[in-house]
Amino acid sequence: MLYDALLYNQLDDHQVQCILCAHKCKIKEGDRGICRVRENRDGQLFTHVYGNLIARNIDPIEKKPLYHFHPGSHSYSIAMPGCNFRCDWCQNWQISQMPKIMELPHVHRIMPEAIVEDAFASGCLSISYTYTEPTIFFEYCFDTAKLARAKGLFNVFVTNGFMTTEMLETMHPHLDAANVDIKAFRDQTYRKYIGGRLEPVLESCRKMRSLGIWLEITTLIVPGVNDDSEELEDLAKFIYEDLGPVTPWHLSRFYPQYKLSNISATDKKFLYQTKEMAEKIGLLYVYIGNVGGSESTKCKTCGKELIQRTAFTVQLSGLTPAGRCKNCNTPLDGVGLVQEH
Repeated sequence: MLYDALLYNQLDDHQVQCILCAHKCKIKEGDRGICRVRENRDGQLFTHVYGNLIARNIDPIEKKPLYHFHPGSHSYSIAMPGCNFRCDWCQNWQISQMPKIMELPHVHRIMPEAIVEDAFASGCLSISYTYTEPTIFFEYCFDTAKLARAKGLFNVFVTNGFMTTEMLETMHPHLDAANVDIKAFRDQTYRKYIGGRLEPVLESCRKMRSLGIWLEITTLIVPGVNDDSEELEDLAKFIYEDLGPVTPWHLSRFYPQYKLSNISATDKKFLYQTKEMAEKIGLLYVYIGNVGGSESTKCKTCGKELIQRTAFTVQLSGLTPAGRCKNCNTPLDGVGLVQEH
């Protein structure tokens, strides 16, 4: 079933230009954009994935990963099929990279009202648009997010950041937090391995910060692709200077998969060396992901442990009910840290 798309311009000869993501595809009559889910029919743009749910789970918010947004809560997580990138190491390629999206037998049509009611009944504090790229199912995100807000639920994007300013300005009144995957800090890497460009991702991060959306960054470090120490230092400096030192940075370990199944997993020692480098630059919250064990959040002033995480078990033992360090009373940066009674 087709659904009217938003954010596009009509051109001559029944062409349209989509302005949803930074590809800004010009689409001829009968063709689809790079995402393969938006189609031009007789000079009007339609989406093929509205309501076509391919994944639905209740996840810890830390799994997104978001460590400073309502820690310890759960998020109702949903996805539609497709993506506007073609990452060689995609972790969810089975649902994001399929050639014929609507032929999958496990796609279920569920309207936003049902999602919001189910999320609310489940006790989740938020809805996360995740697993695939939420930008390409924007219309569904937008409608669902408005209903979620009215129900007292928060909205979260887990995204590659390759969207337009127009999309962010439309979505932001209903968007509370985002984790943006900055996949590399070299434009040639984006063009070679991903099918995109770096600068639109950086601009999206800056825009989210300016709009007041709580932002955390993830970088999956792939050996031989984006693990140059100078490149990672440049990325750390970008986060520090453009997004602010309180922006959490998640350094995630790569495991062989999809088209890069012949590449070894990221060396753990290198991950911790990168963390140390970023902290020397001035980033206050740097985390290691995909390695197991525990990850704690420490006070930026006195260094005392505020939040202890073991897998996805979270204890806010070092925080006061007001979201401050019990030892020195420094407030922890983030959203949803005040404990309600």
